[in-house]
Amino acid sequence: MTETTSRLAAVVTGASRGIGRAIAVALGAAGYNVAINYRANDQAAREAAARVQQTGAKAPLIRADIADRTQRADLLQRAVDALGPLALLVNNAGISAGRRDDLLEIDPADFGPVMATNLEGPFFLTQQVARHMIECRTAYPDGVTPTIINIGSISAYTASVNRAEYCLAKAAMTMMTKLFAARLAEHAIHVHEIRPGIIATEMTSAAQAKYDRLILEQGLLPIRRWGQPEDVARAVVAIARGALPYSTGTVIDVDGGFHLRCL
Repeated sequence: MTETTSRLAAVVTGASRGIGRAIAVALGAAGYNVAINYRANDQAAREAAARVQQTGAKAPLIRADIADRTQRADLLQRAVDALGPLALLVNNAGISAGRRDDLLEIDPADFGPVMATNLEGPFFLTQQVARHMIECRTAYPDGVTPTIINIGSISAYTASVNRAEYCLAKAAMTMMTKLFAARLAEHAIHVHEIRPGIIATEMTSAAQAKYDRLILEQGLLPIRRWGQPEDVARAVVAIARGALPYSTGTVIDVDGGFHLRCL
């Protein structure tokens, strides 16, 4: 898939910065045209699209808040109009709470937006894209498995009492992955979760000193370094290239070995 016209089509949500941008660029290099979804930062989105286009891929920009029902539908339609049938959806978009409040002090005003963006949005976007993939099943080239990848987090099983809403949303995304994997297997659509650990992004930059100490001094991770967005992107590309043809509903840890829970 070297020519733009022969490339498969992908959508990456939250693709303007960080992990999402790295995924979009890596998919472009792997032979996909990639719709760049973002919520607000036009400049960052244009920069991400330019990076993807340098790989020879199309990279249409689609501004849409996945927490909004109408905008989710518009996102799917615009992506299909620009690129054709979608072979890959990467649910990457996510936000953290506006404040890191103690579990006993969380306000519903902070709880709702996190759940809407990190769980409700990916769930219903996946529902829409799954229907689209079922309808388009005969349009995919032989050997292509339509795939949905959810970008989860070690917060799915690691209790952070000052980030409860984020942890709850990511824990639910793990079950969401299993549910869609079970439901869509009969249609030869695979669903996976990639579970990043401590990745160097804007979201983690506020706690850099803490994580530097835990990783570099206290040995929190067997692989003693920060994860990079490109580490997550490599896992996405492996799945997108068909490296797991007999797997669905899987969780792939990209966490420096955090999940080993070494003593």
